[in-house]
Amino acid sequence: MQGLFFESDTGVRSVIRFLVLLIGFWTAWRSGKAAAENWSDYPIVIAYTVLLAAAMQFLHHALFDGPVISVFYYVIDFILLLIFSTAGYRVRRTNQMVNNYYWLYEKTSAFSWKAKR
Repeated sequence: MQGLFFESDTGVRSVIRFLVLLIGFWTAWRSGKAAAENWSDYPIVIAYTVLLAAAMQFLHHALFDGPVISVFYYVIDFILLLIFSTAGYRVRRTNQMVNNYYWLYEKTSAFSWKAKR
């Protein structure tokens, strides 16, 4: 293993790797947002992220000749994707609660709301 997470790359492979990670993070954000839009509970976000992490693991193998099954890399992918999917879920849920129940709640941050007094 030449690097901590990936082998050394050429310029083009680095760009492709960046694009794949960007698409993965965007997909995680959108899956969290989609779960919130359907008024689903948070465990569905975790289930979506588990599947997305498996897809990212496959892309690492197919495009960059990474290991087929690696628990270490899967956990790293899962944690990073879960951060983005949770952020997408919380931002959308906060907007839903504040906009749909404006007489009950007010926004305290992008990720939370509180009851109006």
